Amino acid sequence: MEKRAQKEQSTAEFARLESQVEKLLKVCEQLKTENNLLRGRQVALVAERARLIEKNDVARVRVEAMITRLKSLEVET
Repeated sequence: MEKRAQKEQSTAEFARLESQVEKLLKVCEQLKTENNLLRGRQVALVAERARLIEKNDVARVRVEAMITRLKSLEVET
């Protein structure tokens, strides 16, 4: 009888551990998915940042050119 109780207890413990492992595996899969999504988002944001920096540089060059032209017009008058 005692062996049977120990066996049932061991089986219950094993089932509990198995359930915890399954939960951990699900969490790991969710984290992998989230991590992949975040990496993709990071790549997109880095590309967007590069585009914005380029647009900013183009705008800066154009504004500097306008300022130079305005100054040259001032000197001429």
